Amino acid sequence: MLIRLLDESLEINIRYDPDDSTYDDNICLCFTEPCPAEEKIFQAGETHLYLTAKEARAFAKALLDAAEQSDLASKDSA
Repeated sequence: MLIRLLDESLEINIRYDPDDSTYDDNICLCFTEPCPAEEKIFQAGETHLYLTAKEARAFAKALLDAAEQSDLASKDSA
């Protein structure tokens, strides 16, 4: 799944990596920044973060919880 953030200057590709199926941390978050150098957050052209299934679920839950809190506090909720 590809997610574009920050006016499309940051792309996050989230995927299961079958090449790393022998490892517990086989869920890949790949960060790329198709933007000018002065706008980049990361120094590398592409940055990978590998998570275990447990870590990915905790991360997803934290995002959903924050989104729920935002919806409750916002007049413009989704």
